[in-house]
Amino acid sequence: MFRSRYDTVIVGGGHNGLVAAAYLARAGRRVLVLERLDHVGGLAVSARAFPGVDARLSRYSYLVSLLPSKIVSDLGLRLELRRRRYASYTPAGDTGLLVDHGDEARTAASFARVTGGEADLAAWRRFYALTGHVAGRVAPTLLHPLMDRRAMRDLVGEEAWRELFERPIGEVVDERFADDTVRGVVLTDALIGTFADPGDDGLLANRCLLYHVIGDGTGDWNVPVGGMGAVSGGLADAARSAGAEILTGAEALAVDPSSGEVTFRDAGGEHAVRGARVLANVPPAVLARLLGGDGSAPEGSQLKVNMVLSRLPRLRDAEVDPVAAFSGTFHINEGREQLARAYAEASAGRIPALPPAEVYCHSLTDPSILGADLRAAGAQTMTLFGLHMPARLFREDPAGAREAALRATLASVDSVLAEPIGDCLLRAPDGSPCLEVKTPVDLEDEAGLPGGHIFHRDLSWPYGEPGKWGVETAFERVLLCGAGARRGGGVSGIPGHNAAMAVLS
Repeated sequence: MFRSRYDTVIVGGGHNGLVAAAYLARAGRRVLVLERLDHVGGLAVSARAFPGVDARLSRYSYLVSLLPSKIVSDLGLRLELRRRRYASYTPAGDTGLLVDHGDEARTAASFARVTGGEADLAAWRRFYALTGHVAGRVAPTLLHPLMDRRAMRDLVGEEAWRELFERPIGEVVDERFADDTVRGVVLTDALIGTFADPGDDGLLANRCLLYHVIGDGTGDWNVPVGGMGAVSGGLADAARSAGAEILTGAEALAVDPSSGEVTFRDAGGEHAVRGARVLANVPPAVLARLLGGDGSAPEGSQLKVNMVLSRLPRLRDAEVDPVAAFSGTFHINEGREQLARAYAEASAGRIPALPPAEVYCHSLTDPSILGADLRAAGAQTMTLFGLHMPARLFREDPAGAREAALRATLASVDSVLAEPIGDCLLRAPDGSPCLEVKTPVDLEDEAGLPGGHIFHRDLSWPYGEPGKWGVETAFERVLLCGAGARRGGGVSGIPGHNAAMAVLS
């Protein structure tokens, strides 16, 4: 049952829509959330992906950085985010670069083995001191009305502005670091979910890097205990307990911006409700269609592979325990030159010969996502995120291209290990390997993301017209509260918070 009128109708029950619903309901507003799927959470969900295997995978999004502590506190979320001791490990021949948050001397020794000296370690420390400074300055502004470009420049200072906001990040990294492996580790944060040349003057890679280093003022990427579903589940509980109504299996068909009428379809047929305000927790291209126009689709660029392993694979590097290597981000063929080569191949319409990728094992930090029998047997989850896999590669022959991309990616993984990853895959009761693949086209089909773009569209700078919240549209009654809003992208809740504040102010 639902009313015919609400103070706010929210289209889309992803995590940002749930944040907006919780804030508005707590403020006494009547709120209705319409979700097309049979569950809330969007891409921030946990699932048992393999029949008969008791492992709850974070199937799409998989780590948390941008979610502000203030939102967690405001909404009373019982959410545990665990910091990973190891930031990353990058194989380099028979050794590798280990960045250990808990042991600076070990990190320094690893840099010396890989780079042959101390210069790149000193440059690393200077660069991340700079990004840490920017994180501390910029993160608190994300939950307030926008500041303009000049104010942001004054806030971060001249060096940070020049190096992160004005110059192509590829040039900055090439200038500051000498070693190809180290350059690549830095640049991967500029390319996650973003198909870009880091040397391009359009600075798209800069924007991507910025959002990967400023999360909650630290830039840490943390593991949600219970998986990503714990994030969305907590938000849904907060919204419902505050009085918000959530309808699943309810697909929005049209939005009338003049009246606030939203037409939707569920199992009972078509219905219409009106909201004094309508918050769109959908990609801008989808909102354009709901408003009766045409929305140009962006292009996603990632390959996601979810796996359950019977055991961790062996490394070529005898100095590093696989538990340490796979607890953080494990970089695969992501050197500076390898990234550039893969980008050129994908730009030419070819699946990269040696796809760059990164993996990590959620279960090493949070064993609770595995059933007791799997834990006792030494099983682990493994998530792979592949770069430079734009949707264009999968349009003509989605199934064939998916298989080709998977083969190339697994070969890339094998090239840096001491044994094939396939030998470590757990088998489900029916004998099938515990491995699933998601391309941008799969995300478009399954999750309704145009082009499979995980950020809904290209990321924007975190500044703009002063006094605005970055959620406004051409229609006063309609606000954008999803990842496509300014200061959106990632699992953050920031656009949901800001849309709610725009309504309440």
